[in-house]
Amino acid sequence: MHTFEFHYKGARFVAEEEGRGPAVIFLHGFLESRNMWKTLWPQLPKTIRKISLDLPGHGDSENLGYIHSMEEMAEVVMALVHRLSLRKVFLVGHSMGGYVALAFADRYPDNIRGMVLMNSNSRADSEEKKLNRDRAIALVKQDPQAYIRTAVPMLFSEDNRKSLRKEINAAKKDALRTSAQGVVAALEGMKIRDDREAILAFAPYPILFVASRKDPALDFEMLEEQLEHHAVQGLILEEGHMSHFEEPEKLISAFKHFFKEPVKKPLLR
Repeated sequence: MHTFEFHYKGARFVAEEEGRGPAVIFLHGFLESRNMWKTLWPQLPKTIRKISLDLPGHGDSENLGYIHSMEEMAEVVMALVHRLSLRKVFLVGHSMGGYVALAFADRYPDNIRGMVLMNSNSRADSEEKKLNRDRAIALVKQDPQAYIRTAVPMLFSEDNRKSLRKEINAAKKDALRTSAQGVVAALEGMKIRDDREAILAFAPYPILFVASRKDPALDFEMLEEQLEHHAVQGLILEEGHMSHFEEPEKLISAFKHFFKEPVKKPLLR
């Protein structure tokens, strides 16, 4: 595995890659880092070029400002694409990483070979969700570490919070590396993101959409509606928001299938 740095607007970003073949860029979620993919990568085909980065304010990457919009994060991804002289890529985005993937696809549709939206959502925040983000921002400003320690376990389905205690502690440890500014900037950016559901309807490339029935962060019925779109191949899982920890085998199987034959298929269950 090769770890390297690149720069965008004077800020330093850290990325890593391994393998050869079609490029797949993995985008982590809110309060995560490129480390989230390390348990999945060894089980994915060696015939793909796996690339990951720490998004602004997360992991080992620096902040860009006080609001990290999804469009700004997408520009960081494009800076990585240029750094590696890539043309067409697959994007895999978990949660916030899915919002970044959609923003990238909106701006650079000709650079997309296919996309995986994992425990993510193509729609903009509702007014209720925006208020929840404002409440979260207030909590982070009071005590960022307490907010992180409380928020991370709540992303797992209630049934898994005891049995996956080791995984939850690992996720919390990684999340605590995120600076308070990085947490607030990401929350502000997610709050103002655009609705990009039209991409699911009209994309000329395939999209694997992973939705979990017991996801505490996203309403499953809303996600189920998005599975009906033209470009979407659906994977319905049973557990929570952290599918890479909660149902890794099903996720890996779907990834292998998608990267081998990325076309619209019947709904997977």
